[in-house]
Amino acid sequence: MLIPSQPRNSAMQMRSLVLLPALLSLAACATPAAAPPASGQCNADAASAYVGKTPDAATVEAARKAAGAERARTLKHGQVVTMEYLEGRLNLYLDASGKIERIGCG
Repeated sequence: MLIPSQPRNSAMQMRSLVLLPALLSLAACATPAAAPPASGQCNADAASAYVGKTPDAATVEAARKAAGAERARTLKHGQVVTMEYLEGRLNLYLDASGKIERIGCG
């Protein structure tokens, strides 16, 4: 069933069509604001200073904060781990002596 449309005001339509290009050109010139870093994103490179250190609670927390991660886990040499990827997680991989060997996210 068709519903009859209301008569449109042609002056209103014409004004909208005239203003549209002006508004689009202004929008194209606008500089987008820099977005703040998303919470919980991990940057392993920012925590690289902790490689070679002992992973005590203070060191793990400092590395987590440096990387901007929501959480951190230590992975012992040869430890079996799950393979799920969590964007906001910092992984501290330990060598056989228990020191941080490498750092990654996921």
